[in-house]
Amino acid sequence: MPVLLGVNIDHVATVRQARGTFYPSVVEAADYAERAGADSITIHLREDRRHIQDADVIALCEGCKTRINLEMAVTNEMLQIALARKPADVCLVPEKREELTTEGGLDVLANRQQIADAVRLLKDAGIRVSLFIDPDPEQLLASVEVGAPVVELHTGTYADASGSDQKLELERLKTACELGHSMGLQINAGHGLHYQNVVPVARLPHMTELNIGHSIIARSIFVGLESAVREMGALIRGV
Repeated sequence: MPVLLGVNIDHVATVRQARGTFYPSVVEAADYAERAGADSITIHLREDRRHIQDADVIALCEGCKTRINLEMAVTNEMLQIALARKPADVCLVPEKREELTTEGGLDVLANRQQIADAVRLLKDAGIRVSLFIDPDPEQLLASVEVGAPVVELHTGTYADASGSDQKLELERLKTACELGHSMGLQINAGHGLHYQNVVPVARLPHMTELNIGHSIIARSIFVGLESAVREMGALIRGV
């Protein structure tokens, strides 16, 4: 099956928040992305509300035609928001206020009980849960043990590497894909992927969905959002 494309529109909100305006609209951005073939819309509601706002979550959950994938930290506040808005998917991620973007995967091993409780709560509400983790065998096993049906492999280390180091990181991702699939997990991936490095990740065994944001929004400045989404979709689907 073709790899699915989740388009992260956080940085449309980043532009809006830079000037405190009502535009550009994240709802309109989601509509453009959907028309261009996005299979889901990803947003990250961060604790500091640096881009996506609570009102955006409400509007997108109510208005999107495709799935909403809500990235969020494992906190009581975020869990209550997710339970109230019921996006199709929730991806639990680590979060540090001072970071520019998410740095590394969720440590499921060290926070097993907290994450298991969150997964159970969300699943009981009919929300599919994924865990954003590094491509590490122990984290994969822990993800299964806490009841998560999906993992999103952190591709940032691969994206930041070059040459032989990048080949090693790609092999690490491949091993995680095969192992996770053998454990019954759906395998997604994301972080740092762009038009020049995405194809090898899209061709990994058992890859189901890639979540990509910054590079698509950056490309859209020059070619428009629909074209940027279509270009990425064609790359990952091999068409």
